[in-house]
Formats: sequence, structure tokens, C-alpha cells
Amino acid sequence: MAITHKLEGLSEKIFLDRYAWKNADTSKTAVGDVVLVLTKDDPKFPAKEVGEVIGRSGSEVTVKLRSGDTVTTSVEKLTLTIEKTPGEMWDRLASAMASAEQGKENQQLWTERFRHVLDDWKLVPGGRIAAGAGASEELTLFNCYVIPSPKDSRGGIMTTLSEMTEIMARGGGVGINLSSLRPRRAIVAGVNGSSSGAVSWGGLFSYTTGLIEQGGSRRGALMLMINDWHPDVLDFITVKQTMGQVTNANLSVCVSNAFMKAVKEDLEWELVFPDTKEKDYDELWDGDLDAWKKLGKKVIPYKTVRAREIWHTIIESAWKSAEPGVVFMEYYNQMSNSWYFNPIICTNPCGEQGLPGWGVCNLSAINLSKFYDASKQDVDWEELSKVTQWSVRFLDNVIDTTPYHFEENEKNQKKERRVGLGTMGLAELMIKLGIRYGSPESLLFLDKLYGFIAREAYLSSAAIAAEKGSFEAFDAEKFLQSGFMKNMVAEFPEVGEAVLAKGIRNVTVITQAPTGSTGTMVGTSTGIEPYFAFEYFRQSRLGFDKQLVPIAQEWKDAHPGEELPDYFVTAMDLSAKDHIRAQAAIQRWVDSSISKTANCPADFTVEETKELYEMAFDLGCKGVTIYRDGSRDVQVLSTKKDEDKSSAAGEAAAASEAPAKEEEKLATLNTTLNAKVSPQAEQDFDKQYKRRPQILRGATYKVNTPFGMAYITINDLNGTPGEIFLNVGKAGSDVFAMAEALGRVCSLFLRYGDHGNKVKLLIKHLKGIGGSGAIGFGANRVESIADAVAKALEIHIESNEEQAAAYEPANDAAPALAVAPAPAAQDSHKHGEVTSRDLCPSCGSASLLNVEGCKQCSNCGYSKCN
Repeated sequence: MAITHKLEGLSEKIFLDRYAWKNADTSKTAVGDVVLVLTKDDPKFPAKEVGEVIGRSGSEVTVKLRSGDTVTTSVEKLTLTIEKTPGEMWDRLASAMASAEQGKENQQLWTERFRHVLDDWKLVPGGRIAAGAGASEELTLFNCYVIPSPKDSRGGIMTTLSEMTEIMARGGGVGINLSSLRPRRAIVAGVNGSSSGAVSWGGLFSYTTGLIEQGGSRRGALMLMINDWHPDVLDFITVKQTMGQVTNANLSVCVSNAFMKAVKEDLEWELVFPDTKEKDYDELWDGDLDAWKKLGKKVIPYKTVRAREIWHTIIESAWKSAEPGVVFMEYYNQMSNSWYFNPIICTNPCGEQGLPGWGVCNLSAINLSKFYDASKQDVDWEELSKVTQWSVRFLDNVIDTTPYHFEENEKNQKKERRVGLGTMGLAELMIKLGIRYGSPESLLFLDKLYGFIAREAYLSSAAIAAEKGSFEAFDAEKFLQSGFMKNMVAEFPEVGEAVLAKGIRNVTVITQAPTGSTGTMVGTSTGIEPYFAFEYFRQSRLGFDKQLVPIAQEWKDAHPGEELPDYFVTAMDLSAKDHIRAQAAIQRWVDSSISKTANCPADFTVEETKELYEMAFDLGCKGVTIYRDGSRDVQVLSTKKDEDKSSAAGEAAAASEAPAKEEEKLATLNTTLNAKVSPQAEQDFDKQYKRRPQILRGATYKVNTPFGMAYITINDLNGTPGEIFLNVGKAGSDVFAMAEALGRVCSLFLRYGDHGNKVKLLIKHLKGIGGSGAIGFGANRVESIADAVAKALEIHIESNEEQAAAYEPANDAAPALAVAPAPAAQDSHKHGEVTSRDLCPSCGSASLLNVEGCKQCSNCGYSKCN
């Protein structure tokens, strides 16, 4: 008997909201119906709950929620579904995909096989497939779309806008490369004016995305990209630093091998654009600069800058706000199986699926957590092989059952039949196997696991080709010349033999998508990521939900009072480099790309970010995205229920040694990844540097200084101060930056080395440092921020209790606060009120005051108004 897999909590909410077949006519709601009810109608932070209708009067219904509470609302605020359980959805999907087969017997056979892979979430279909297959003739079953770069005219831009809108309205995410649009201030001869630039039109696409209710269940999703040669590239990189600009799109820069070479060799880089006066510019220009040059067309240099200037701007922006991402687009095309007929120009909104113009891809994920063989303490390789092969056919049939709303999409997809089989539950499987994510052992395991999946998937695609034919543009000789296939055939010669003998059904087969919603619904780790945390809070349009990871909770219940073993690893336990190494190991066996975030602690530096991006390029990743903890105002996932963002997560403990018998294989893998897993320098540093544990406790001291109110957080490590956070002045000011730097240096000093009396030594060197002014009198006199830190440390070591002893400086004295962290001091906007002090750019003293929107120096008279 098939498993129906009853869902609870957030899992049930996600299923009913996004994937269950819906009854659009909520007026038919009756007593006894299970519904999803909108309990908080907030445009930014709404909330929905599952319940059963227990009463109805006209359009008013009474719903008993799963929590036991009762709410009364209108039928318009309900989501009414036809399907109540996953089993009903699996029946619908299996039948819909089998309908693409020829003959009733074949359809029955594949209905049973597809039902097998779907049962108990062994295969979790992509969201568009789950929501639309067999339920709607309007909703696309493709998750990913890339529209050709807009024609460089108002009409061309409006056409692209219309195409984007139609796709999003039917549930597809869209990627657009803006490089075809002329740069800002370029002449537009037809109107005797100048262009507003590619970035401003990107703002139009972003704004429209925010207006679209996608497929009736979620907002539109948009990726905007620009190439590294475009004159507007610097404006594009920094656009999100202006509040309200391009708020509804992800951003990435397409980077070439030549640009990376220029970065490494510190060469100059030319920003160029085609000559728009060429007589056939409107007909021939499509954003492909190399193709334009090959036609002998003129290119105009706009500006020459150091490549490192652009690179640093990318890195600094990514450090600040996790954007833009980087896609190594030239390398991507060198590896791409469609290199000889369909160049990749952009990716989908999450970055895992690079596509040509009018390209599409359909996604589903194998739930690896279901393939653990407890009796052998190993992967159930036999079942994984079967599910992988049948899943490739499942996805190939999507191509023949989805509605096409643009003829160009259908023509392109039939030409290449691109599919994207991925995985979820990797972290859960590795925990069951006792393998620590990010360790040398894990890299060997990832290479074996994903190599196996890729081999089975390609053999399946070849078998389908023998039965149904290869994709239209298939050329065996050229196909096998792609960078990806050269690696595949070198490791698995049988795949090359199968392609030559049978052909191949799909130009690409593997894609590692994020699976955030579907993975949460199923209750396993998402995509290829480690768990974010084993207890966390999730903010979504369904509400604010607390989540416990079942596998961790089960272990705790079975081992009360014990710490989780070291192979229970979370995203923030790992070093950022561990994330990139894992991504590179998997990328080797992914013909498309990967959605993977390198999580970094809050105190991760710009220089470390630069090293990470360059490491990703050297290791053969096709793209890289980082997220520095707390670098955005709103996080989907957080480990605390409040909005505490100051806690800097620590790096991982040293990676475990690989088993001796695997050393040779690990060395080979390291050569493939072009990096060493455990550099000696990192080991030497680890001997001296005390790694920060996940949780530290301390106190925050509020101290008035010559530069304004300072919030000094001192956290203890093994009973003594181990780190210091300083928050002084307004974010973005020189004082704020220098205070942050002082806190980092103090923290490094406190955690490095084993010499005694470090705290007293630090106090000795900081105490009494003076500047251009002081505040307070006698023992309460504060000479500078450094002096304030010394005084806070003195109080902290005298009373290391939960509530630190009060410290009362003059002028609005405030007691020491036992909170962590304290909020940043905010500028007041009261009439005429002095709000903060900063360094004067003229005389250098700490006497620059913010008064009524102007900056005035009380020392030298310097003044500047915004």
C-alpha cells in the first residue's frame, strides 16, 4: 500500500499553500473542509495557519486551527484545496507524466514506476511541476527561463517586459542579461538625447516583478546580469547600495577568463560598447560582443580602469549585502554541452541553471535522506540507481506535457531537451553515515556519490535516446568535446560509449537547485547545503515558524544531556572555504550549475571575501555567492527569535584526517579541485588561535565618549574576555568603521596565543589614550573610544556576573546593560539636536556634528549640507 505521508506544522502549510491542487472557488467551502486561513494580513510579513471549518454563515466562516484556537474570517481569506495529502498529489503527478508515453500498457507501466519514485518523497518534483502537472493547462511546469537580452530600443525593452510578465504570471522565474542595452549617457540619435543606461531599465524589470503574483501563490523571481565589459558595470554592482533601487531582483556579474587574468596580473580593463551608429546595429546587435567583433563591427572604448578596481567593488558589495553574485560565464560555456550551438547568456533567479536565450529547464530533486541502508551503514546504491534512471525519464516527459506560452520556448526546448535532476537531503544522509560535511572524508564521499548519480543519469538519458531519439541539435563528436563530457568520459568510459552508440536524449541532465520550500516541506536538509541550524526560525509569507531538525532532535532524545557528535555540522560551523570546497567537489559532476551559499561569520573581512571568490574560480566553480551573517536587514532563516544580528559565528573545528587508505585518492581529488584540503598554514594558525564556539555570553556597556554614545559588548571565552564588539556613531561613518576595526583587533589579540594577563595588558595599552576632546570628570572622564574600552574591561573583570556592575559617566550617564547585542546608536531627527560626532575632514578633530541634516565642525568651522 502506498504511503500517504501525512504532514504536520509548517510542512502541511507549505504543501497546501504551494503545491496541492487548489479549488479556486472558495465560495464552495463547507463545514469539515481542511483549509489554509490568512490570520495576519500584512503585505510584508503575513501569516497563514491550517485548520478545519467548523461553521459557516454566508461568506463568514469559523475555523478551528491546528493549534486549537478558533478564528472567524471570510471565505476570501481561505485557500481551499482539492488534495489534502501528498499521496493524492503523487497519484496526479505520476499519471500526468506517464501520459507522455505511447500506448496504454506503457502508460500504465510508467505510472507505476513514477509513483514508486514519488512515494515517500524519494523524488521531490520541482515546485512548478508539483503545482501544475495534471491540475492546470495554464501553469508552466518549468521553473527556469532566460529571455534573450532586450533589443536596444524602447520597443525592444517593452517587448522583453511583456515576455517577462507573461512567464512570471504562469509561475516561471526569469533571467535577463542587460548587456545589450547601451550605457548611461550614450547618445540616442532618434530622440536627440542620451540613454538612461542599462541599470535604469533593470530597475523597471525589478519594479514590475514586485507587482506580479506568480502562479497565484508567490511573487515573481528575477535574475539580472551584466557582462564585465559593459560601461555600466560599476553602476550595476553598487545599485543596491541606494535604498529602494532594484529591490525585486537578484544580481550577478558575468565574468570572463580574460577579466580574471587581468585581476590576477593587475592589468587595465577596457569598458566598451558597440558603435550604435553602425547601419545594421538594430538588426545585428543582441548583446554578444564576440559575435559582433567577428562580424568586423566597430566597438567604442568608453573607459579604461584597473580590473582590480572592478573586482574590489564586486567583493566589497558582496561583503556588505551578499550581492552581486559572480558567474564565471566564459568558463561556464567552455564546460557547457551546448557550447557548439546554444551559448549560455544568463542564469535563472537562483543561479543554478545557466540557459541560452529562450532556454528553459525543469527541475526535481532526489531526496538522498531516503537512500540510507542502516543494515550496511552505507548508501543504498541499488535503489539510488533505479530512482535516478526513472527520474530522468520523469523529467524528460515534462517537456512533452507542459503548456508552452511562447513558440520560441517550445522550439528551443525541443532542440535541446534540457532537464535538471538535483538532490536534497545530502546533509541528513551524511549525518546518518557519520561523515562530517566539509571534512576531507566528505570530499571523497561527495565525489563518489555525485559521480555515481551523474553516471546513472547519463546512461538513462542515452537509453531513452535509443528508444525515442536524441535532442534535435545533437552532434556526438561536438557534444563529447565539451569540458564536462571530457571529464565524464575520462572517469566513466562507458558513458562515452553509450553516447556514441545510442545518442543522448537531453543536452544537460544535472542541476543542483536550492529546494528551500520543497526541502522544508519534506522535512530534510535543502539542496546540497548543510543544515542552517538544528533549531531555527523561518520567516516567510506563511508566517514566523520555529523549526527543529528531526534527526538532531531524535539523537538528543536518545542521548539526554550529551552534546551532538561532531558530524552534526551546521552551515555556520563550517569555514567559508569548506563550503567552497564542497561546492567544487559536487560541481565536477554537475553539467549545469549549483545553487550554493558560502556562509560566513559576521566578522568575515573584505580581504577574506576576495580570497573566497578567487578560490571558487581556481577550483572550477561556475559561480559563487556568499552570505555574511547579519549583512542584510531581513534573513529568511535565523537562530534567534528576536532580531539579534551581532553575534559573530565561529569557524569550524579543524577538519578530521582522511583515512590512510584514502590518502592517494584524496590527493588525486585535490589535484582535480586545484587546492589542498588542510593547508599547513591553517593548521599552524589553529594551534595558536582559539576558535570561537557557537555561543558566547557576556555583557554590553553603554558609555558616553567624545564621539557619541558607545555600546561595548564583551563576551567571555573560558571565563575571561574573548571578544569585543564596538558600536559607535552612525553606520557608514569614519568613527563607526574605526570602532569596528578596534573591536576586531582586540578580539584577535584576546583569542590568539597562550600568554597570560592578556586582558590586563590590553587595558594598559588602551587606557588613557586621548584625542582632541574628552567627556566627563574625574574617575568618570573618558578620553577616547579606546579609553572607554579599557574602562569597560576593568569593570567587566571586576564583576563577571550576568548583570555587570553599573558604570555612570557624566552627561546622560547610563548603567552597564547586560544585553547582547545593544542596538546601534541611531541619529535623532529632532529639530536642532546634535546627534553624533565624527572626524572633521578639514581639521581632523572629533568635532564634526550632525545638525538639522548638515555636518558642521565646532573646531574649525567646516560645513557641508546634504
